Amino acid sequence: QVHLVESGGGLVQAGGSLRLSCAASERTFSNFAMGWFRQAPGKEREFVAGINWSGTNTVYADSVKGRFTISRDNAKNMVYLQMNSLKPEDTAVYSCAADKDRARKIGDSIYDYDYWGQGTQVTVSS
Repeated sequence: QVHLVESGGGLVQAGGSLRLSCAASERTFSNFAMGWFRQAPGKEREFVAGINWSGTNTVYADSVKGRFTISRDNAKNMVYLQMNSLKPEDTAVYSCAADKDRARKIGDSIYDYDYWGQGTQVTVSS
């Protein structure tokens, strides 16, 4: 079982920045692709960004491309989401997720991921 714990959420004004962190408990973290998803009130959970096991490949939703950056530090069992130029529509609960299938390409569906964190709230005021 992999435990994922997010941190770094909060309240920020539009145009501001936040950096989310996700800590993984598993020693084999470096084998997992990782993703960030978000869920706004009344909406379905949606893919934000993903990164492969080595950190060499990343994928982004069109809505965040050019503003958000996903990265990872396998030595620390950490994955990050740097969010810049935040907009009110970015307001959501952000969750990190782990895909234990190292051979699979970076997934953008919730069904591609096996383990989930509890999430951290990000609120962007206008």
